Amino acid sequence: MAKNVRTLDCRPEDVFEVLGNGWLYPAWVVGASRMRDVDETWPQPGAELHHSVGVWPALLDDTTVVEEWDPPRRMVMRAKGWPIGEARVTLRVRSYDGGCMVRIDEEPVDGPATLLPGLVTTPLLRWRNSETLHRLAYLAEGGAGRAH
Repeated sequence: MAKNVRTLDCRPEDVFEVLGNGWLYPAWVVGASRMRDVDETWPQPGAELHHSVGVWPALLDDTTVVEEWDPPRRMVMRAKGWPIGEARVTLRVRSYDGGCMVRIDEEPVDGPATLLPGLVTTPLLRWRNSETLHRLAYLAEGGAGRAH
């Protein structure tokens, strides 16, 4: 399992405002390139994001499903990334030193990626999720999830 942690200069609620806006997903998730649709019930458990991964002309349409939504503490999603497989992504947020600390855990749970040893998948996921948290920080600290 890949684990990344980053401190942000904002409140946990600011992070969850970004997470709660499904249309912002490709702005913070590395690899997601565009949104096609967001379920009206997003981010409640069972709601789906319909997005594409990759770059044109090699785009694949996929979905991400909410498994758990517990703001401002925790969100769990099952992200599909076929043909590679599916991953469970857990975001934990807590107040820390005048801001907050965000931890992201990602683990392959279905498909070909589960056959690869952690020595291969973990460094790649940690590298990608470092940038994912960097992008999430920009959005949350800048208030991107707030209604204007």
